[in-house]
Amino acid sequence: MLGFNRNQERIHILKDVTGILKPSRMTLLLGPPGCGKTTLLLALAGKLNKSLKVTGEIDYNGVKLQDFVPEKTAAYIGQYDLHVPEMTVRETLDFSARFQGVGSRAEIMKEVIRREKEAGIIPDPNIDTYMKAISVDGLERSIQTDYIMKIMGLDICADVLVGDAMRRGISGGEKKRLTTGEMIVGPSKALFMDEISTGLDSSTTFQIVSCLQQLAHISESTILVSLLQPAPETYQLFDDIILMAEGQIVYHGPKSCIMSFFESCGFKCPGRKGDADFLQEVFSKILIYICQNKHQ
Repeated sequence: MLGFNRNQERIHILKDVTGILKPSRMTLLLGPPGCGKTTLLLALAGKLNKSLKVTGEIDYNGVKLQDFVPEKTAAYIGQYDLHVPEMTVRETLDFSARFQGVGSRAEIMKEVIRREKEAGIIPDPNIDTYMKAISVDGLERSIQTDYIMKIMGLDICADVLVGDAMRRGISGGEKKRLTTGEMIVGPSKALFMDEISTGLDSSTTFQIVSCLQQLAHISESTILVSLLQPAPETYQLFDDIILMAEGQIVYHGPKSCIMSFFESCGFKCPGRKGDADFLQEVFSKILIYICQNKHQ
């Protein structure tokens, strides 16, 4: 009535995103802030806001996302640490393990035992005990919790309260590792991690990513991790790279081919510069080019 123009503009967060994430591979998602990394991770994990308009399909081994419960297969790990401050580290992981359950481990274990008997195979006692222990559902304390605390470096603070701003508890790096441990303690085979290095030093980030690399290769999990500025040693742990800019995927493929790809595009990495730092500079040039085309 007052003559104000209330035109609503539609914003495209992701544009024509396609790709395949393979098992036993750990993929690094790189891109400047605001390029759509978090939206992509939420979409793949089935946790996207219902108010957003989505076109296209997401398949897990040929099964569409709406045909099954993605929360039982995939886990999204955010960049914010939300915990119950009155619980200890061990209690937090035990609760997470009981809440997520064992998935299909019990059925898989029964099939393994049957095939071992048919073939006359005598399994290693330690491995056999561990596999049977993590296949039992409903336990208040699981051996899986002790294993996750060991590989995440949380065994030294297992009985310490998580704490918050009003209660003294574990450090910020330990909270970040606890956030990651909460998800990998479950049976999820697809992990989508959003800026897990926020507030961590490069050494702690390297330890976490190293554990995730072993998890992906041993358990045949699919892991997609977004990092803002990874250190060179952390960058080398990944198998594949996804580069995003302005909601579009610039590159998606093996880490071994990325430098030759950009060299064919006219971007050659100097001899003394790390790959991750070079890619950040390439991003800046690509964004400048996109902005210039928009203004023309």
